[in-house]
Amino acid sequence: MDLNSAFNNMTWLVLSFLLLLGCQKSLSQQSSEAQKEEDANEDSTVFTRILDGLLDGYDNRLRPGLGENVTEIKTNIFVTSFGPVSDTEMEYTIDVFFRQSWKDERLCFKGPMEMLPLNNLLASNIWTPDTFFLNGKKSIAHNMTTPNKLLRLKDDGTLLYTMRLTISAECPMQLEDFPMDAHACPLKFGSYAYPVSEVVYTWTQGAAKSVVVAEDGSRLNQYHLIGQTADTEDIRTSRGQYTVMMAHFYLKRKIGYFVIQTYMPCFMTVILSQVSFWLNRESVPARTVFGVTTVLTMTTLSISARNSLPKVAYATAMDWFIAVCYAFVFSALIEFATVNYFTKRSWAWDGKKALEAQHPKKRDPMVLSKKANNVCSAGVNYTPNLTKDVSISTISNTTSVQLRGSESKLVDPKKTYNSVSKIDKMSRIVFPVLFGTFNLVYWATYLNREPMVKGVIAST
Repeated sequence: MDLNSAFNNMTWLVLSFLLLLGCQKSLSQQSSEAQKEEDANEDSTVFTRILDGLLDGYDNRLRPGLGENVTEIKTNIFVTSFGPVSDTEMEYTIDVFFRQSWKDERLCFKGPMEMLPLNNLLASNIWTPDTFFLNGKKSIAHNMTTPNKLLRLKDDGTLLYTMRLTISAECPMQLEDFPMDAHACPLKFGSYAYPVSEVVYTWTQGAAKSVVVAEDGSRLNQYHLIGQTADTEDIRTSRGQYTVMMAHFYLKRKIGYFVIQTYMPCFMTVILSQVSFWLNRESVPARTVFGVTTVLTMTTLSISARNSLPKVAYATAMDWFIAVCYAFVFSALIEFATVNYFTKRSWAWDGKKALEAQHPKKRDPMVLSKKANNVCSAGVNYTPNLTKDVSISTISNTTSVQLRGSESKLVDPKKTYNSVSKIDKMSRIVFPVLFGTFNLVYWATYLNREPMVKGVIAST
């Protein structure tokens, strides 16, 4: 009995000890959570006090270091999407994260954190750079679902201000080498109101690494984005000297579309126009159709090729190719007109003779004898010893021999209607050789020409 009571007492003591441990642990957890909440409330209170203290008496109309030193704005660009590029408008569209960093000593603070992640609403209460894009036609700051802006403040007063922008900017193009051309599209930005004596711009990580394009950022169908560079220049105006930051994006046009749509049809049209040289010169309808059809086709191709280009006053490489092809096609038509002209002149007489030779008329021997008798009687003096019948028979035989000789001379087996003109024979060789030589010179000149842009870093 004593053993059972002792065992029960021990069990009760163990259970009580375990219960006390569980209660103590739950109490410690609750106290730690309460302590964290209290610390967070204290931190938020501290941050609120810090921000209220920073903005107390802060004038966002005045730049940092006014009257003491120059404000330095450090910038860099991360391109998330590049393109499309419009040839007719000579502009391009780019989607970027535009980052700016500067130091404002009025915003220095002391607190539990070295950097404060702030809401974009604070940006309207502090001084921010008046950056604008010199060659921008249209810029959009994204506001869905909230303004796409980021603001960070360090304890030493350094601010990081990031925005997401979509910019449509000008891209001057020289299209003499179109469609084997390359272009450098600039993006220029700087301060709108502050000259270099007040605000200067620099690249955050140097010119080589401050402009970065995402690997899948190209949205181009007709171009290759082969590289980008960054630079800085100072420009002078009537209001002073200003710093301008420049980023150049280098583009090389893809030629495949134009080979399929323009070059191959022009090439085939020229070949088709030269088929007429192998037709008989008497096939006037067929050769006329070849000539007129190919000329009209080249006219249509030349008009459609210009639709995708701005109305520039100079000739492009494609214009030269189309013009030469047009000249070959038109020359083939002129060649047929020349052949037809000389054919009509020569066969107006020779062709009639050939018909008479192939279908000689049956002559009446009595008519021939009478005609011969009249001729002979007019030009021959008869002797008394020669009878009239003998003389008539002799002259008739002589005349028949002469007629047979003249008829034999009229029949020329070489004269047929399926003859080939010497001009056609020469054209069959000269035209293809000249067109082939032109193609060799044309493609060797433009494909081996160096791009008109410099400083390309990357290449595909």
